[in-house]
Amino acid sequence: MDGESDDDAGDDDRDADADDGRDAALDAVLAAYDLKDERRTGWQLRGVDDPESVAAHSWGVAYLVVTLGDRLAADLPGVDLDRALRLAVVHDVAEAETGDVATRADSTADAVDREAKVAAEREAMADLAGPLPERVRDAWEAYEARESPEAILVKECDLLDTCLQAVVYERGDRYDPERGEPDAFREYDDLDEFFATSEPRLRTEAGRELFAAVRDRYRVERDGA
Repeated sequence: MDGESDDDAGDDDRDADADDGRDAALDAVLAAYDLKDERRTGWQLRGVDDPESVAAHSWGVAYLVVTLGDRLAADLPGVDLDRALRLAVVHDVAEAETGDVATRADSTADAVDREAKVAAEREAMADLAGPLPERVRDAWEAYEARESPEAILVKECDLLDTCLQAVVYERGDRYDPERGEPDAFREYDDLDEFFATSEPRLRTEAGRELFAAVRDRYRVERDGA
């Protein structure tokens, strides 16, 4: 008898499903690659010349987990640095769809609706991580919850990375408030607001010690001492 057997037809269906799954995964990865071009809003507001992308920031956070994670882990018993690295890599992936919403300390700045921001990012993750392994969405959710020692460590690194980047921009004289938004940073000079934003959100003694050391370096660069 001519024609396909039931087994052959089933194989074709499975191949088609595999192709669909592969293509959906590639589409999701390509969508996340928008992070490579998504500039961090806070630096743009301050008029930084050629500011870093969200993806560059995520690399910085991941690098801090690898290089300084042991120091921070002293206050976080049982932390798994390999798992923390996974959280660091995905922690801002949702911003490929939502864009970067800056956290501001300046009282004249528009307040961020935290619940609306998280809801928008969770919806974005449903799209971006849907076709991908469950570990992608799980890592992002774990970071957002801020309950595990790994999530706390990654948030410390997230804050420290911003402060270290401020040192880089100050050292290179790479910002000009006149290029930024005219109403941004009314209450803060130079890049001081990034330190004011970060300091109260640190949760570990080791994180606060590292923050103080980075702030000292920033002040030396800022004041030309």
